[in-house]
Amino acid sequence: MSDVPTRELAAASPEAQHRALLEVAEAISQHRDLGELFHELAERLHRVVDFEYLNLILHDPARNVMRLHILESQMPRKTRLGTEFQVGQTPSGWVWETQQPFILDDLEKETPFAALLQNMRENGVKSVCSLPLTTAQRRLGVMSFGRSTTHQHTDSEIAFLQQVARQVAVAVDNVLNFESAQAYQRQLARERDRLRVLLEVNNAVVSQLDLHDLLSAIAASLRRVIHHEYTSLALFDSAKNQMRVMALDFPQGKGLIHEEMIVPLDGSIAGKAFRSRQPLVLDRAGMEEFKSPTSRMMQDEGVRSVLSMPLISHNLVLGTISLASLRDAAFQQGDVDLLFQVSDQVAIAVENALAFQEIAVLKNKLAQEKLYLEDEIRSEMNFDEIVGEGASLRAVLKQVETVAPTDSTVLITGETGTGKELIARAIHNLSSRRERTFVKVNCAAIPAGLLESELFGHERGAFTGAIAQRIGRFELAHGGTIFLDEVGDIPLELQPKLLRVLQEQEFERLGGAQTIRLDVRLVAATNRNLGEMVASRTFRTDLYYRLRVFPLLMPPLRERQEDIPALVRYFVEKHARRMNRMVETIPSETLDLLVRYPWPGNIRELENLIERAVIVSPGPVLRVPLVELKPPSEPLGDNLTLRAAERDHILRALEATNWVLAGPRGAAARLGMKRTTLQSKMRKLGVVKTLQR
Repeated sequence: MSDVPTRELAAASPEAQHRALLEVAEAISQHRDLGELFHELAERLHRVVDFEYLNLILHDPARNVMRLHILESQMPRKTRLGTEFQVGQTPSGWVWETQQPFILDDLEKETPFAALLQNMRENGVKSVCSLPLTTAQRRLGVMSFGRSTTHQHTDSEIAFLQQVARQVAVAVDNVLNFESAQAYQRQLARERDRLRVLLEVNNAVVSQLDLHDLLSAIAASLRRVIHHEYTSLALFDSAKNQMRVMALDFPQGKGLIHEEMIVPLDGSIAGKAFRSRQPLVLDRAGMEEFKSPTSRMMQDEGVRSVLSMPLISHNLVLGTISLASLRDAAFQQGDVDLLFQVSDQVAIAVENALAFQEIAVLKNKLAQEKLYLEDEIRSEMNFDEIVGEGASLRAVLKQVETVAPTDSTVLITGETGTGKELIARAIHNLSSRRERTFVKVNCAAIPAGLLESELFGHERGAFTGAIAQRIGRFELAHGGTIFLDEVGDIPLELQPKLLRVLQEQEFERLGGAQTIRLDVRLVAATNRNLGEMVASRTFRTDLYYRLRVFPLLMPPLRERQEDIPALVRYFVEKHARRMNRMVETIPSETLDLLVRYPWPGNIRELENLIERAVIVSPGPVLRVPLVELKPPSEPLGDNLTLRAAERDHILRALEATNWVLAGPRGAAARLGMKRTTLQSKMRKLGVVKTLQR
């Protein structure tokens, strides 16, 4: 050891050491900054410890290196703050690993860690004492005291410095924890702000269907966390293979860039982001590589930084959202990451906005079609279009006028083809429900197994094939009128549910548990004798009387002979206009025969015959194929009974169709009636295939 005289630490009294420790504790309590803390520690420790060099070296667990953080020195220093040392190659690393002090009384005579010791010699250090900084939770690093002279470190001196090191370790740990907490709070604040932006963007996405309002809301939110002056939304036009600026937010702009501006895919910044499907971040120099007019205009506007992000939805690129700044290097990786998240929501919003625009166009089109259809209904199925002035028809219409303003259930009975649906629509049109829906259900045309679902709807999974919820006809008619045609064909097992709807105005969908209440008026119709069905127990008695609140019997056409001329003229005009024919005259003898014919198919049969007559009439005179109305062996006269005429008419139709009843060319269609109605009439009239005329 050198004999150079030094001020021995042992010379400091225990009282002075104790006072120094208290001052160290006081300094620790007053400082949150490591630099300020060590500067004050150096001043206070100088009173009891002789040193010219004090440093703090902390371990970096992420990289497993020792890093110089603080250096207090009265000597010229060559070592820079932040210098890193490998753990196994330095005294500080050895102290951190072994948790033992490293003492060198004379650096000239000691040789361990030669490279680092040479560096310390170059800084004027001749002796050093390095102590571990360790708390109960973790090993932090090393604190070193250096002298410009050789020095014999005594045990009491080392013990005192270890006490100081333990207090400093607590202080360093507190500061590091505080800095970590501050950094974490700053990170949380950034995350909070970014999440708030995402929430605001999400709110804008779900509430804004206008692209201009959407971009304004997004730009205002982004400006709080990303500095920029320019925001634009450009969408791709596949028909022209180019993009167009659909929305722009650039308050400080000179007007060179504007909405509806065309953005070419080649040579433009947004075009490259669109084609590459990757975000593009550019500075002023990077912008100069793009030669499109829009890119040059960006530079002329004073833009110095650009961030352009593609808008991708369902693997389809819709366009780009771009931010720009008048500052250099304005966008960092965190800004790119945030805009990437925002772009996903913006892509959804753009899809929604475009879909809304398309739906609006279709809605307007459908609205016009609806008006047209409503006009058609009013013109073709209106109370005013019920043709006839006979006493029997006037009696029916008087009943319609009486019952229509009420909400009472109406049961319309009568033969096939007597106009029961037309009367049902007249009841609806004259009621207070005329502005709501009129829903028609032909119960005979729907298979029995599907009728419940058709009337009351079903829930998803209610039966095989029910892949989605479906509302039924009753629900559709809420507030309006439902017309059940051929109500006698409703299966017996479904009738209690229909009865409940009529009595309670409530039901459940098939497969559902939720009770649905509704307000609907029922008008029913049938050509069957429900009284006989009740007697045969094929129709419920309670449902029958619930339907028969207001019975309305439609007279057959044979009881309305006075109305036949008006009906003939009406059907001639209707079908001639539709076929663009000029039929001006109806022979009186033809009209007389039509009046006296019994019309088993009623008005439907008459209309079908007149339509055929218009087709085969080449000139202005109506030529009715009367052969279809009279038997070939005898003329149609006053002595022909109604039963015989009806029976003969059916036989001619059967023979003409080779006794085929169903189908578009069958006898039922030829007669203008349903197959089941024809079969019923054949039984009543005794018409069988073996019967010879």
